Amino acid sequence: MTLADAVREDMGGVLAIYNDVIRTSTAVYSEVEFTAERGDAWFDAKAAQGFPFIVARDASGIIGFGTFGEFRAWPCYQYSVEHSIHVRADRRGGGIGRALLIDLVERAGALGKHAMIAGIDADNDASMRLHESLGFSVVGHFREVGFKFGRWLDLKFLQRLLS
Repeated sequence: MTLADAVREDMGGVLAIYNDVIRTSTAVYSEVEFTAERGDAWFDAKAAQGFPFIVARDASGIIGFGTFGEFRAWPCYQYSVEHSIHVRADRRGGGIGRALLIDLVERAGALGKHAMIAGIDADNDASMRLHESLGFSVVGHFREVGFKFGRWLDLKFLQRLLS
């Protein structure tokens, strides 16, 4: 497996993973899949803002991706970012998410960011364990703030200070 900065041609593999997550899990609180055009706009927005978009790949193609962006759009939040990482279903549990998250934490620190935020479905035990093992702590638990698959969802916010 290798990690690299994503290029536009990677977006097909990225969106295959992301849309599968949307269809099959509560890791993303959306039921609307990304079109190619929306994926390109996402990629362009990250590049324009100077935020990383990274991919993990092996001989089978894109097996995971990660990015981060503004936590909130107000100026005084400029040192805080919120990240997103996703791994292809057939490759979960093999350390890819860990590698992506470590890389994002390092990149955020290099950009002078002070805090990284994760929004995680409260029932996503694997993601919770991963984040806690890398120094993230639960700082908030929002009850029944999402609704997907006919049920209410709880969202936990985790935080890691970078400096």
